Amino acid sequence: MEKIVESFELYGKSYRLETGELAKQATGAVLVTQGETTCLVTAVVSKEQKDYDFFPLTVDFIEKMYAVGRIPGGYLKREAKPSDKGTLTARMIDRPIRPGFADGFKQEVHIVATTLACDGQNPPDCICVGGASAALLCGGTPFDGPAACVRIARNAETGEFIVNPTYAEQETSDLELTIAGTKDYISMVEAGAQEVSEEDMLAAMEFGQQAIAAFCEKQAEFLAKVAPEPKEYPVHVPDASIAERVDAHYDEMSAALHDADKLSRIAKVEALKSSIKENDFTEEERAAWGSDIAAACKALEKHAMRRMVIESGERADGRAADEIRPLYIRPGYLPRVHGSGLFQRGQTQALSICTLGLLNEAQRLDTIDPQESKRYMHQYNFPPYCTGETGRMGAPKRREIGHGALAERALLPVLPSEDEFPYAIRVVSEIMESNGSSSMASTCGSTLALMDAGVPIKAPVSGIAMGLIKEGDDIVILSDIQGLEDFLGDMDFKVTGTEKGITALQMDNKAKGLSTEILGRALKQAKAGRHFILQAMLAEIAAPREELRDTAPRIDTIHIAVDKIREVIGKGGETIRGIQDSTGASIEIQEDGTVHIASVDQEAGKAARAAIEAIVKVPEVGEVYEGPVVGIQSFGAFIKLTPSKDGLLHISRMANGRVGQVEDVLSMGDMVKVQVIEIDPKSGKISLDRLEKPDAPEGSAPAPRHERGEREDRGEREDRGERRDRGEKTDHRPGRSNREANEHRTPRRRH
Repeated sequence: MEKIVESFELYGKSYRLETGELAKQATGAVLVTQGETTCLVTAVVSKEQKDYDFFPLTVDFIEKMYAVGRIPGGYLKREAKPSDKGTLTARMIDRPIRPGFADGFKQEVHIVATTLACDGQNPPDCICVGGASAALLCGGTPFDGPAACVRIARNAETGEFIVNPTYAEQETSDLELTIAGTKDYISMVEAGAQEVSEEDMLAAMEFGQQAIAAFCEKQAEFLAKVAPEPKEYPVHVPDASIAERVDAHYDEMSAALHDADKLSRIAKVEALKSSIKENDFTEEERAAWGSDIAAACKALEKHAMRRMVIESGERADGRAADEIRPLYIRPGYLPRVHGSGLFQRGQTQALSICTLGLLNEAQRLDTIDPQESKRYMHQYNFPPYCTGETGRMGAPKRREIGHGALAERALLPVLPSEDEFPYAIRVVSEIMESNGSSSMASTCGSTLALMDAGVPIKAPVSGIAMGLIKEGDDIVILSDIQGLEDFLGDMDFKVTGTEKGITALQMDNKAKGLSTEILGRALKQAKAGRHFILQAMLAEIAAPREELRDTAPRIDTIHIAVDKIREVIGKGGETIRGIQDSTGASIEIQEDGTVHIASVDQEAGKAARAAIEAIVKVPEVGEVYEGPVVGIQSFGAFIKLTPSKDGLLHISRMANGRVGQVEDVLSMGDMVKVQVIEIDPKSGKISLDRLEKPDAPEGSAPAPRHERGEREDRGEREDRGERRDRGEKTDHRPGRSNREANEHRTPRRRH
C-alpha cells in the first residue's frame, strides 16, 4: 500500500493523517499529528471469534519518554507500567470506540496508541481517538465511524471557545471539556470547570458536537483517498429459539427485580437464570449455546428493568425517577486522622480520609505531560468485600484510577492556593459498600473529610450520577442511579459541583441518538439532586473547621533572603538537619527563599522558626544582644550575636575605667550583654558596646610596650588563624604561595 497523507487545518491548528508506511502488518495503522505532536495508532482484529458474552476490546496508550527527549527514571531506565495519565487516556479512547461495534461482533480488537513525538504544546490524547477510528476504518472493520474527540476550552476573559487548546491556552481557561462521538451523536463527555453554570456547559457541548462533525468530515476525506476494502467479519447471530424460551419468563424476571435490597435482588435474579438454564435447555444445548443462553438471560433482565421504568415510572427499589436514596452522613468519623467523612447513599458507602503534609510531599510526575507534580492527590479503592465478593487485592485497576481522577477533578477548583494553605493534601476514599454511584459518594465523602480537616475550601462540592432509559421516542432520566440501572441503562452521567456551578462531569453513552437536548435535561435534573444532597451535607458540617486537628502538622511560613538559603542548610545539610533533630519539626526551603516549618507540637515549630531567624538575622545599629565570648584578642573580645555573625567588643568598652588585659574582665564562654554601635559598610564588621559595664579591676593596667607588641603580633596571627577556622580558606590557586602550609613540603625535582 502506498503512503497516503491528508493534511488540514481546523480552528486555527494544523493536523495530519497518514497511513501506508508504518506498521503495515496491523489490520490498520494511522500516524496522526497535531502541530508536532505525533502518535501512531494501530488496530488489530483477531482472526477467530471468542465465545464471550461481551465485546473483547482492549486499548493501550503507551507513553514513550523519548517523545519528550527524556530518559525514564528508575533503575531500569525503561518505560514500565502506565502512569495514571496513560491509563486515563486509554480509557478515554476506549469509551467512544466501544459503542461503534455491532452486537454479536466477537473478534478480539486491540488498539495501541504510541506517542512518538510530543512538542510540549499540543496534548496527544484527543487526536488518538480520531487515530483509532481511522485505523479501524482503514482496516475495513465493521466500525460505525468516523468518530472523533475534541477538547473545548474557554478563555476566561473573552468567553471564546477554543478547540484542542495548547497547554498554554488551557492555563487561561475556566473550562476543560473533552467530548467524543460521531457527527450524529455524542458517546463520551469529560469535563473539569471553575464552577461553570449548566447553561454554559451545555453551550460548550453543542459547540463541541459541531467541532466533532468537522473532524469526522476531514477523516472521511482521508478515508476516501485510502479507499479501504471492507472485510467480511462474521457477526454472531444466536439461535432464535433461545430468546423465545428465555423471554417466556418475563413476568418472573419482573417480579425478581422488584426488590430494594441489592444482594437479595441479585440472588433472586441469579436463581431465575439458573432455573431457566436447567429447565428450558438440555445438557447438549447448554454445552453448545452456553454464552448465548447467558446473553439472552441478561437481555431479559435488561428488557424487564427498562420496560418497568418506561411503562410504570417505577424503579427496582420503588423510587421515582428523580428521587434520591436515603442519606447517612457523618463528618469526623475516625479518631486521630487529620480529617474524615462517611457518606452513604442507599447501599453505597464511602469513607474518605484526609492527610496533610509539607509541600515537598507532593506527588512527582514522570510523564510526557509538562506538569511535574501535584499537591492534591485523590485515591479511590474498591475492595472485593464492598460488593460481597472474594478477590485479589493488588494494584489499582483502570476503573479505580478513573474514579479517583474524577473525584480529584471535582474538588480541585475549590481548594485553597499554596499561599493560602501551604500543604500537600491526600484524600483516600475507601468504598465500604457499592450499589452504584460510588465515585459520587467518594466526592461527597471527600468534601466532608476536607472540611473536617480544616482545609479552607472555597465551597463544598456534592455529586450525583444520572442515568437514562431510551426506548424509541420514550425517554426517562434517572437521578442517583444504582448498579442495575448503570449496567442495563443507556447512560452513566456523573455531575459534581457547588451551589454556584459545575466543577466536573463525566458521561458514557450506550444509546445512539443522544442529543445535547437530552443532556440539557439531565443537567437540570442533576442540579436539583446535587442541591438536595449538598443541603444534607451542610446540615452535618456547615463550614470547614476553624482549627486543624491536634494530630495534624501546623505549617508556619517565613521568607528569607535567597543568599541566606545556604547558611540555613549548612554544609551538606548539617545545619538544617540539626534544627530538625533538636526541635522535631520538618523544614522545607524553596528556591525563592520561602521556608515552610511543619510540626504537630506548636512549641517545636516556634523553636525551629527562632533558630532559622537567628541564622538569617542581620544585626542593625542600636540592637541589643546577649551572647557568649567566642574569641579573645589583645585589642578586644569577639561576641557571638547570631549563629553566623560575631561582633567586636573593643577593650576600651568592656568596663568602667582602664582595662589592661581582656582576660582581666572576660573569659571564653562568658555571656555578655552588648549593643551594636557601628557596622562597617564595606567589610560588614560589627562594633559593640557593653551594657551594664562593671568597674575595671584594681591593678589592671596596660602591659609594657614591648610585651604588648609581642602580644598584639601574636594576637593578630591567632586572629588570622581563627578567622581562617571560621571559614577563610587557604588560597590554592596556581601561582599563589601559602608559605606556612608548604613549609615542610619536599621540594619538587626539576628535570
